[in-house]
Amino acid sequence: MTTLSRPPADPSVRKPTGKAALKNWLLFGLQDSKGVHQGPGGVTSQQEKKHAWWRVMCLTGVDYFSTLGYQPAIAALAAGVISPLATLVLVAVTLFGALPVYRRVAGESPRGEGSIAMLERLLPRWGGKFFVLVLLGFAATDFMITMTLSAADASAHLIENPIVPDWLHGQNVPITLFLLALLAAVFLRGFKEAINVAVVLVIVYLGLNAVVVAVTIVGVLNHPVAVGDWWSTLWTSHGNPLMAVAVALIVFPKLALGLSGFETGVAVMPQVRGVENDTENNPVGRIRGTRRMLTTAAVIMSSFLIATSFITVVLIPEQEFQPGGQANGRALAYLAHEYLGVGFGTVYDISTIAILWFAGASAMAGLLNLVPRYLPRYGMAPEWAKAVRPLVLVFTLVGFLITYLFEADVDAQGGAYATGVLVLMTSAAVAVTLSARRRKERNSTIGFGVISLVFLYTTVANIFERPEGIRIAAVFILGIVVVSLLSRVMRSFELHATRVHLDQQALEFMSTNLDGPITIIAHEPLRVSAEAYRDKLTSAIEVSHLPLNYEALFLEVIVDDSSDFETELQVRGVVRHGYKILEVHGPVVSNTIASVLLHIRDVTGLMPHIYFRWTEGNPVANLLRFLFLGEGEIAPVTREVLREAMPDITDRPWVHVG
Repeated sequence: MTTLSRPPADPSVRKPTGKAALKNWLLFGLQDSKGVHQGPGGVTSQQEKKHAWWRVMCLTGVDYFSTLGYQPAIAALAAGVISPLATLVLVAVTLFGALPVYRRVAGESPRGEGSIAMLERLLPRWGGKFFVLVLLGFAATDFMITMTLSAADASAHLIENPIVPDWLHGQNVPITLFLLALLAAVFLRGFKEAINVAVVLVIVYLGLNAVVVAVTIVGVLNHPVAVGDWWSTLWTSHGNPLMAVAVALIVFPKLALGLSGFETGVAVMPQVRGVENDTENNPVGRIRGTRRMLTTAAVIMSSFLIATSFITVVLIPEQEFQPGGQANGRALAYLAHEYLGVGFGTVYDISTIAILWFAGASAMAGLLNLVPRYLPRYGMAPEWAKAVRPLVLVFTLVGFLITYLFEADVDAQGGAYATGVLVLMTSAAVAVTLSARRRKERNSTIGFGVISLVFLYTTVANIFERPEGIRIAAVFILGIVVVSLLSRVMRSFELHATRVHLDQQALEFMSTNLDGPITIIAHEPLRVSAEAYRDKLTSAIEVSHLPLNYEALFLEVIVDDSSDFETELQVRGVVRHGYKILEVHGPVVSNTIASVLLHIRDVTGLMPHIYFRWTEGNPVANLLRFLFLGEGEIAPVTREVLREAMPDITDRPWVHVG
């Protein structure tokens, strides 16, 4: 019998230690990010294990459903006795506004790009890039505050439990920091089991909430006096039904936290299992599963919001919702203790703490999906931003700072959270409206246009009501823009090409020079007359002392969109006025030339020589033209890009300037 065993390890291959080992650990999975980024880990769709839509619903649901931990209390505090009516308006906006919008977003961005990608396609060049940065600032506000607010509320639920020792009271900040660190540890280790954990948490949490709602509704029915008092207060305060409805329409933006979860729902849709005939360009099964996921989550949440908004206002004294009150930020937990005892209430608190803590996982997954998808591709983040672990550390440190600045106060962070959620939903509504208009779908355009106006009103009302939200979002936006532009400047001398491809004609041009040096002349594509090519060739021959009849190649770079960074280069061979020309489109002239030269070196095995003329103009102006227009002082910048890419001079193509 033959026994198979593992071959002995090669003693000459040593495992990295110290800084090298730490770097390898931090950048684990970075090589995968060259493919289609599908979320945490940057793994491609072929490598990912897909899941049933209802299981993925639980992953996004830890964010969406966990708002039950604080939404009823926030609604009661913001809207008072009119909270149930305002919640009905919120539910109508959810089912007839947000849900149709994101069902369409899922159909048009099935890789989890969301509405930001839809708007990016409508606004090209630098304007589109800056617009995306602003939206990413609001997305960062939404997701980061989701993490910190949820962890802060989990801390509040822990501290307010009657069996918790007194020495923990007032320790909201350190407890919140511990929960954020614990969440980071999950992502630093890996995220393979996240969906399994989310399924358990959501099932248990919704089950316990169903028990609380059922028992308290029975309590309401057994105490009709409480309902009568609420009804009397409602009409006494607002006069008549129409006035009450009008007030509900005005105050419902204060309840906007109940709309969270849709953006993360779209962000995690690549995890949804499709059908066998799904393709990346047309994943019908994935889209259908995601739409089912969004609809089911919206219906479940809407049912709970209606029920809980009613029972909390009727059964909990108004003063308990105020800061320092036992129901402040934890109305359902208060009812669980009051109506089902300390034992059940403690179990409910543990469940709430767990799902609020893990709600940050959904937000973290959203951030890890968005940031590597945009910023590195724009050159506006370091290359390591495509790896998960460094981003987790960065986001966790930002979460620590937010928690410290806001002292783990749930109410203080609510405005920023609502602002981030509403701006993203408004942008999604606008994106689908423009999409419907572009496809000449008249009824859909009108319908989504109305929804856009509703979200716009809600966003503006929320900003006026809680202006601190837009101020916090502005800090995030400013931070992202500044860091992104600095990163773009610092990465200006990198090679931008993800791949270089020479067509058949270009390869044939190469083959005629295999017996000697490959001489290439850089040429401006705006001057394409026979005289311009002849003058350029004559100048290069004078500088290089090549034979007068030497057939050099011309290289022309056509700048399409200078705001692009990572690009795939297609080099086309053309003949113009009898001269052989390599024509390529790229975002930056110098970096494109450097990438093509290195590719020619690798393909032919020969070191190419390229000839330039000095560029006229002010050096500072040329530098700015290089950074923002992709042009400028071509010769020295090309040499610097080659030097950065190839420190060994013997491996570097030669640059000649005359």
